[in-house]
Amino acid sequence: MEIKEIYRVAREKFKGVCRVCPRCNGRACAGEMPGMGGIGTGSSFMANFDSLSRIKLNLRTIHDVSDPQIEYDFFGRRLEMPILVAPLAGMTINMGNAMEEKEYLTAMVAGGKEAGSLTFTCDGPNPMFFDAGVEVLRRHQGWGVPTIKPREEEAFLTRVQKAEESGVVAIASDIDAAGIILMRRAGQPAGPWPVKDWERKITKTNLPVILKGIMTVQDAKLAVQVGAAGIVVSNHGGRVLDHTPGTAEVLPAIASAVKGKIKILVDGGVRSGVDVLKMLALGAEAVLVGRPLAVAAVGGGKEGVTLLLNQYADQLRTAMLYAGCRSLVDVTTSILYTPGKEVRSKPVKRRAN
Repeated sequence: MEIKEIYRVAREKFKGVCRVCPRCNGRACAGEMPGMGGIGTGSSFMANFDSLSRIKLNLRTIHDVSDPQIEYDFFGRRLEMPILVAPLAGMTINMGNAMEEKEYLTAMVAGGKEAGSLTFTCDGPNPMFFDAGVEVLRRHQGWGVPTIKPREEEAFLTRVQKAEESGVVAIASDIDAAGIILMRRAGQPAGPWPVKDWERKITKTNLPVILKGIMTVQDAKLAVQVGAAGIVVSNHGGRVLDHTPGTAEVLPAIASAVKGKIKILVDGGVRSGVDVLKMLALGAEAVLVGRPLAVAAVGGGKEGVTLLLNQYADQLRTAMLYAGCRSLVDVTTSILYTPGKEVRSKPVKRRAN
């Protein structure tokens, strides 16, 4: 199986809902939400891609690095790479019924596990999204992270209990989904919730809680305050608010403010292992990849997901070699190119694995 063939099959199955563009930058699908595009003008999706594309790397080849190590510890689970599968589902809503929902979720979870990664599963207006994801995770030894919409407390905690019973190591809440109209129309309001509400919810589980949808230093500090174990710097793939900056633009300030106090993940616009390296240098511990892996699942099932993740991992190792990085600890802002000056910086403090 080759990536080109996977893309060809996926393009046929999507039937135009996703064009499977050579450069997945949000331009062809702008405003197609529901769908795979960004909301409104699509500028938030495009900002994710464009802001990351603008980042340049220093190329270094006089060093003794030959075999970069990219293993990553995720709340006690040793992963082969700092590249995770983002929560992206809704075949009937977003993907034109390109494949059956449980088959898709199984491909994402099983494919991620096979590659030594793990998958964030979803929640949504149809209860089947969350329940199917938890069921698949249970069948794969809890190898993933159930994501729960920022629901009212009783509904939120009911899903927390189901997640706990599936054997997962952490749960997430995509707080950037607060106000999504499809949830409101389904009679299932989702956030936003103040600090005291999150403090109370988080104390009701022993699992680490990750808040996905942090785009400001203020919210990052509040995530630490409420007791979250991790954050995902994310604008929901550009699908909830038009005209936001890209995640690569806001990540450095957020990392500077809360690094060492909370686990920092990021998504948005990552299309290669080189992009992964950029995000790590900007301050993330790991990245989440969404649309490209959804395409891989539709076009190649479990094998497609595994293949693309392994391709990203290989690209990351190669990029680290050319940046002179022996391990993830060595990935600092010093590998980023700044026009007109030589970059010198102290190593980014990383949580111990």
